[in-house]
Amino acid sequence: MVVRDDGLYCGFVSGGCTEAAVAADAMIALRKGMDRHLLLGEGSPFFDIVLPCGGGITLAIHVLADAAVLRQALAALERRTPVCLRYHPGKRVLSLRKGEGASGWDGEWFVRAYRAKPRIVVAGTPLEVGAVTRVAVAAGYETVALERGQVPSPGEIDADTAVALLFHDVDRELPVLTTALASDAFYVGALGSRRTHAKRCEALLACGQAESVLARIKAPIGIFDKARDARALAISVVADIAHARTRLETTFNPNSHR
Repeated sequence: MVVRDDGLYCGFVSGGCTEAAVAADAMIALRKGMDRHLLLGEGSPFFDIVLPCGGGITLAIHVLADAAVLRQALAALERRTPVCLRYHPGKRVLSLRKGEGASGWDGEWFVRAYRAKPRIVVAGTPLEVGAVTRVAVAAGYETVALERGQVPSPGEIDADTAVALLFHDVDRELPVLTTALASDAFYVGALGSRRTHAKRCEALLACGQAESVLARIKAPIGIFDKARDARALAISVVADIAHARTRLETTFNPNSHR
């Protein structure tokens, strides 16, 4: 969370229940030019600020002398490069390290790991692709809808990308599916019944794919496998991707309470 000296802020620390109090305390830190610690929730002197989880959080409020480190972090994330912000309470220093990492304490440094904005690559029939794209955009995902016959390169599908294949014809999906399986995508899902998926696996094995690779495919796609219309399918698919993304983020942020 970043707070300006006039109280305007972006980001969050608890999902909406403490941000106004954090911004007010950050403004005090800015006026004094000194870092502060703030305890909210359980054990806090502010009895009127209660966390939904019932616990408490201790916040380190750091006064930035130079915002360059934040600009560098944002620039790296725009290039879809993971980064870690590292804060040393004793030295009152905020530094940047590029690359993946885990959020939490690393010796005397507190680390917050950030990943690129999640992206969903969607391919298939226009009706289903349109519905999934609309729900994904509403949920805050970056989306890429592939045109008929378009196949992305493996480099265009990174570890923060999900691939949703919504074809009604296994043969048409194979080029995109093969590319997705060769990538670092955190989710690869394909439309169709279990019988269709068996045919899909036979076709992939005939193309030289290993059994272990086929296990990456979520099929039938979605959190429920009998969506009756495009809108229900879209909700099912995006929810399933969100669940997979949450598991990924928990891996890199094991201390998250959300």
